[in-house]
Amino acid sequence: MSGTTTATQGYVSDIPITRPTLGHAVLSEWTKVRTVRSTVWSLIATVVVTVGIGMLLASNTDDGDYSFQPFTLPALMGIMLGQVGVITLGVLMVASEHGTGLIRTTFTAAPDRYRVLTAKYLVFAALAFAVVLGSVTLVTLMTMVLHAGPGAGPHAFGRAVSGLVGGSAYVTLLGLLGLAVGALLRHSVGAVTTMLGALALPAIMPTFLFIWERTLHVGQLLLSYSAPVGLASVFGMPATELDGPQSGLPQLLVLAGITAAAVFASYRSVAARDV
Repeated sequence: MSGTTTATQGYVSDIPITRPTLGHAVLSEWTKVRTVRSTVWSLIATVVVTVGIGMLLASNTDDGDYSFQPFTLPALMGIMLGQVGVITLGVLMVASEHGTGLIRTTFTAAPDRYRVLTAKYLVFAALAFAVVLGSVTLVTLMTMVLHAGPGAGPHAFGRAVSGLVGGSAYVTLLGLLGLAVGALLRHSVGAVTTMLGALALPAIMPTFLFIWERTLHVGQLLLSYSAPVGLASVFGMPATELDGPQSGLPQLLVLAGITAAAVFASYRSVAARDV
């Protein structure tokens, strides 16, 4: 039996007492991610959709199709749908605990709510970025193997790498935004619906704004910063055959600013509420 008893001090445990740190919270969140089926299936869906759609597109193109487009095009088409799984995972990282009531146990075991939320953001960001980057890189490499013939023309390897890394960062930011919205709304379905609306609305609204000349510029601006166009720009897709690859840096910075504001609001909200 562990522990000792003295006349003056009473019971003294042999188990060392350590001060809880951010590392402990990160390990706790990592355990949750590995053991909760909904998060595991979200990751599996992301990989299957991204790689499946990407390879389907790559197998139905020829070398000449890449004389104008980069080899990252099939990966972009795959992650366009695969990003839904990343966003859903971000929401579930926090909203599912509110739905089951587990969040009360979490905050009882770790009263520092800022530490808990920070651990969620860190674990999710690292996991989402690794999964997305691995998926789009696999699709791009397979596309190069299939279509790196003379008809494809020259391609800059560094540009493809920057597109893959930037695109993975863009999707990860969308997932972090989903996590922040989940922390604010505390409801899985509501947060997922809100995020899907945020993805679709900027891409749909320009259709109506293009009708009037006065709102034409607003529609063009809204469309250029919508999630599909922004992701394509970050991947370095040219708008036309006469255009060079786009940097996508403005779209990435705008999304980073929106996500940072939502993350800040989530910290304020978690600290102000009872649970």
